[in-house]
Amino acid sequence: MIRMTAAATLLLAGFLSPAAAQQTVTRQQVDDRKAVIATVEPIRELVARARIGGTIVALSGREGDQVAAGDRIALVVDPKLALQIQALESRIQAQSAAREQAQIDLNRIEQLRTSGTVSQAQLDQARTRLNMAERTYLALRSDREVVEQQSTEGAVLAPASGRVLKVPVSVGSVVLPGETIATLATDNYILRLQLPERHARFMKAGDEILVGSRGLQQQDQETLRPGRVRLVYPQIDQGRVIADAEVDGLGDFFVGERTRVYVTTGKRDALVVPAELVYRRYGVSYVKLKKGTEVVVQPGLPVDGGIEILSGLNEGDVVVLP
Repeated sequence: MIRMTAAATLLLAGFLSPAAAQQTVTRQQVDDRKAVIATVEPIRELVARARIGGTIVALSGREGDQVAAGDRIALVVDPKLALQIQALESRIQAQSAAREQAQIDLNRIEQLRTSGTVSQAQLDQARTRLNMAERTYLALRSDREVVEQQSTEGAVLAPASGRVLKVPVSVGSVVLPGETIATLATDNYILRLQLPERHARFMKAGDEILVGSRGLQQQDQETLRPGRVRLVYPQIDQGRVIADAEVDGLGDFFVGERTRVYVTTGKRDALVVPAELVYRRYGVSYVKLKKGTEVVVQPGLPVDGGIEILSGLNEGDVVVLP
């Protein structure tokens, strides 16, 4: 609904042409809009999971927090990983000594081979032992790097920027790899509409919708915002058509919050007058007829060409600026 002040009315009267300053009320085809309830939903819900098993020692993300991609939400620690690193370090040191000894043996046998004291087979065996010792040493170092990488993966990171919706764990909880630590909603929100099945043939992507004020209580001076249907799901669920709509300014809404939405379900005839010809006084809407009388009217939704008049006017009435 459009609010007109006295100053705005005088301004319009001064700048509108005489032809535009009055309007003959006629019937015209307008969109037949129905009020439905829509729910604010994130385009995507993401889950931050534990990459290793262990105990949660820190939680830095709480319900309602805004996080950026890569922010640490929790820290999982497994004490066994430190013990595994110590054990691997000891085995690496032992294998390093075995590799050095194999290198010494090979050097000695190569010297003896030049004098013909040992056979070629003994030399080949010494080279094989050194090769095996070298490869075992490298394998143990790789195992240590794997365990060290696992220890760094205890940090549970936000997969994308958004708002934390749910944290089902607490400090001290024991978690397994892949267990959910937090659920996040991405920053982009949409309105999810559920319409009766009979309206299915009227809904299509690109249709304009009007979104009411926050809260489900009907308001006399409801401020409507435009939106647009982005997707109509091809499957009817329990007699309902599901559609998603894009609307600017949903970032301050709660996820799951419901609001009133007006959608087009066909065409119908209606009396329409320019919005600037409708004015309010003490909460009541009026229009002024050409003969000088004021008429109380009940305005409807904004439509192309002005505002719909539900009652108070007849077709053929001439309305002028007050």
